[in-house]
Amino acid sequence: MDKTFHYYATYAAAILAGYPHNEALAVAYSAGFVDECSKTLLGKLEAPVIAATTQLQMELMDAKTDVMGLQDITRIWSSFHFLPRDLYAPKMKHCGERYMRKYRLICGPNGTLVKDTIDNARDKSLQAIGVSMHVVADTWAHMYFAGTPSVVINNTDDYFFEIMPDGTENQIRFKHSLSPDDVEKGVYMSSIYQFDENSIMNLGHGRAGHLPDYGFCVYKYLPAWGGYKEIIKDNPSDYNHAFRQMIYALRCFRDDVEFKTDIYDEEAIKGYEDEINAIITKRHPTCADDWKALGEKLSGQTVPEFDINTHQQEYMDASDKDNTFLGKFFEAAISQKSMVTNRIYESGSMLAGYSVTPKRNMVTKKMLDEMANDVSKGGK
Repeated sequence: MDKTFHYYATYAAAILAGYPHNEALAVAYSAGFVDECSKTLLGKLEAPVIAATTQLQMELMDAKTDVMGLQDITRIWSSFHFLPRDLYAPKMKHCGERYMRKYRLICGPNGTLVKDTIDNARDKSLQAIGVSMHVVADTWAHMYFAGTPSVVINNTDDYFFEIMPDGTENQIRFKHSLSPDDVEKGVYMSSIYQFDENSIMNLGHGRAGHLPDYGFCVYKYLPAWGGYKEIIKDNPSDYNHAFRQMIYALRCFRDDVEFKTDIYDEEAIKGYEDEINAIITKRHPTCADDWKALGEKLSGQTVPEFDINTHQQEYMDASDKDNTFLGKFFEAAISQKSMVTNRIYESGSMLAGYSVTPKRNMVTKKMLDEMANDVSKGGK
């Protein structure tokens, strides 16, 4: 999903789920902030760097790809943007254990970790709910890619086509360029091809650029991990499912009802189906104005533009930082990352290292210091 979906569409989903305006804004801002909370920003705020939920391009360029460096990368990207669908997927024929571990990190919706993510945020803050909404949404957009560097899992080649609404197929071209994506010509900026399995250029959907984040696109390609069998990715359908699943999950939080996978709220969107689908299928790199307009129509309130600086001064000035907006976000981020890292470790993989599990609602400074020490030893 693009950043505008995580903020504006999450706001609209929260309103449809019955949240009042201010709570919906808090949830939406937290979902959007997952794409902004880098170690660089945390360093500026003198906040715990283990709360990082993303990595800036410059941070990735400087990132080491030794064992510890790869574990740090995998903890961030698998926890928040490429949640693994099945950590216990059966071993494929002719697949070595090294690649099998990476194969099991491939992202997808409705896995056990989706339920774990919702359950982990239950009875916590609005910020925790927002973090979980970002994670759930990305399981749909980032399907078939993994949050760890891998040319075998994440690479693309010339066999990559957009399937148009009339059934015709247009070949998609990827290039490493500073020019913006050309949706009409099917030219998209991507990372540089690197044969090295662990190159940072092979992280996530970097080799496919921002294409997976566009709701309008139906595309097909031949991933190596799938035995070069054709896969069709239907983003309009997947994005519609994502939005409905978010509403359902948000209602589960609000009504204190158990969350179950593969359930989508159809009741809340009655009367808005065509409008939602029109936004998702709009052939444009961003639909921020459309999602914003829908959210404001639903709530009758003004939705401010996302501003990364909104809560920073409050955090820096506070004597009790844990109870600030960002303090609660950092707690939620650490909890989500710890949970996912633990699940990967329990599956028998060290690709994300190991973690300590903070007690719910009790991430103290002492605990953060202990967790920071773990980082220096190769853990979380």
